[in-house]
Amino acid sequence: MWRADKWQDYELLDCSNGEKLERWGKYTLVRPDPQAIWSTPRTNPGWRSPDARYARSREGGGQWDKNRLPANWQVHYGELTFNIKPMNFKHTGLFPEQAANWDWAMDKIRRADRPIRVLNLFAYTGGATVACAAAGASVCHVDAAKGMVAWAKENAKASGVEDRPIRWIVDDCAKFVEREIRRGNTYDAIIMDPPSYGRGPGGEVWKLENNLFPFVDLCAGVLSDHPLFVIINSYTTGLSPSTLTYIAESVFSRRFGGRSVSDELGLPVSENGLALPCGATCRWEK
Repeated sequence: MWRADKWQDYELLDCSNGEKLERWGKYTLVRPDPQAIWSTPRTNPGWRSPDARYARSREGGGQWDKNRLPANWQVHYGELTFNIKPMNFKHTGLFPEQAANWDWAMDKIRRADRPIRVLNLFAYTGGATVACAAAGASVCHVDAAKGMVAWAKENAKASGVEDRPIRWIVDDCAKFVEREIRRGNTYDAIIMDPPSYGRGPGGEVWKLENNLFPFVDLCAGVLSDHPLFVIINSYTTGLSPSTLTYIAESVFSRRFGGRSVSDELGLPVSENGLALPCGATCRWEK
């Protein structure tokens, strides 16, 4: 497991009975987590009086009970700064476990000793975009949600990289890649964080189990002749790291050589030193 264990402004205090207790800067949140199926004693006092709790509804969805929480605030990860805003469906605008991938990508970019162009697909609020830009890469940030791209720009400004070479694209990721192939544009690295399920702007249905392989295969067409790396993230339950390795080996290693390594991402739990699994990641490198 690759653990995101270098955070100062984020801490997973405890997790139990389908929920996790987290510290985001100076605020404590309780949010649902389907992986925390164990029933362990909740001894941390934060369980009883969090600054906010997201409670699920029996009818579906849920809502925040914001006891003592501002509309937004910032957390820092090394040289990076992110704006946190509690959203519908329990999210905060940042997946802290991805810090393990940010560190790896930043190291690869800095060691490359050449200009690196990164394509960040399903780029959300730009955690990987900001990290890669801070490491010296030029980045193309693509997400279908206009609001998420605007939020990513805020994070870039907060991190002091708003003047770096970043292209901000609001578009369907597959359609954008198809156009880039036709235009002959290439990238040295690709990061993708596709959703488990979604609908495109034209009503197209995206289901990860059905669409991931053809999408990854399509993305191989925008890699440069000297690619550096590809990162594939998956939060879909039941899609194992080995599945991602098989896909990456079949697409990238067959075409470019190199190797793929996949594992779970995890967050260390302060209460007991264990780690909460947070999805799978594949890292292919040339």
